[in-house]
Amino acid sequence: MLKSFQSAFRIPELRSRILFTLALLVVYRIGGHVPTPGIDSQALLDYFSSTQNTLFGIYDLFVGGAFTKATVFALGIMPYISASIILQLLGSVIPYFQKLQKEGEEGRKKINQYTRYGTVVLAMAQSFGVSIFLESLHSQQSGAAVVLHPGWGFRMMTMLSITTGTVFIMWLGEQITERGIGNGISMIIFIGIVARLPQAMWREYENFLTNQEIKYGILGELFVIAMMVGVTAVVVLLTQGQRKIPVQYAKRIVGRKVYGGQTTHIPLRVNTPGVIPIIFAQALMFLPATGASMFPNVDFMQFIAMHFSPGPLPGSLPYWIVYAMLIIFFSYFYTAIVFNPVDLADNMRKYGGFIPGIRPGKRTSDYIDRIITRITLPGSVYLAAIAIFPFFVVEAMNVDPGLSDFFGGTGLLIVVGVALDTLQQIESHLMMRHYDGFMKKGRLRGRR
Repeated sequence: MLKSFQSAFRIPELRSRILFTLALLVVYRIGGHVPTPGIDSQALLDYFSSTQNTLFGIYDLFVGGAFTKATVFALGIMPYISASIILQLLGSVIPYFQKLQKEGEEGRKKINQYTRYGTVVLAMAQSFGVSIFLESLHSQQSGAAVVLHPGWGFRMMTMLSITTGTVFIMWLGEQITERGIGNGISMIIFIGIVARLPQAMWREYENFLTNQEIKYGILGELFVIAMMVGVTAVVVLLTQGQRKIPVQYAKRIVGRKVYGGQTTHIPLRVNTPGVIPIIFAQALMFLPATGASMFPNVDFMQFIAMHFSPGPLPGSLPYWIVYAMLIIFFSYFYTAIVFNPVDLADNMRKYGGFIPGIRPGKRTSDYIDRIITRITLPGSVYLAAIAIFPFFVVEAMNVDPGLSDFFGGTGLLIVVGVALDTLQQIESHLMMRHYDGFMKKGRLRGRR
């Protein structure tokens, strides 16, 4: 493994790509500490200290802590992700976007252009909402207002600062994709999540020294570390899991040349939707707690939040059951949107491909649809278990809540997926120049 990393820096092009990626990620982390004008940072920190189990907490995870600090990167790359998902959903219902998705490179460029426009619109709308939200906040301890001088001047300045920061992050991501290594947007989310790990481990170490949080001493800490390694291995297994459908291409004679005749396979991923089902389910499940934090004087909102928020068992058991069911539902829902068996069967027939024993056309699409439906069930159950597991780790072992994000859930799935994709790209560069890859047997597979 170390020899492979050394080989990566012997290749001039690969070395420059890696260093370029690292430099832009450092720029992103620096920007995440530049505050929006007109904010009382201490009052804001006091307020957000009680929002870990709300929608703000999960949003802050994706932007590397920039949201709770109200920096110019407070929205992170999330408006771009939201715009991409919206266009992907529109592509399944609006013929114009369906046509663009099938036009190859030109269609992809047009969709990227619409995604950028959508990012700016969403960033402006969300930043205006953030400015209004910040004006309503007060410190939970001192009662001081978070915004020093509320009004339209603050709102316009916040909109300009945060929207500009979002567009700059989008540009950084595109530059990393084009001139760096890995997918730039994914790398930005990845570094935002990983940046929280040292602080979480330091808090866990302090809790261990004071013996205030850990129940089982040094053995408990060793068990926690072993559990982190085991869960990471399970997530890698889920991310890499595939069902391969054999495909045979018939021979075609064009002039004096013979084309086709080879045997290949269609890799169907066990976890086709990736981390999207957990994000959708968390957004819905955190709405009661988020509403209660925004309306602290409304008794009905407090009642709903008290009975529909994560908490000690067995009182929170209905919450986790509904959460798991939502993840399973969104797994099927998003798989149906991003994976179209009819288009796949038509493309196979167009190029002379067929599945042995299955007739081309509708029989092939039905066969593929049946297989993807079957493998999505264990994948979605697996996904639900990984999403719920961090809570039970905190409940049973009294692990620091910040560290529990790396025992499963959205954070670990993103970290593992992006790491696999990046290592797969580095390995491709190494293999192309006749160097050994990261694995002695086989090849490393990314999520694609």
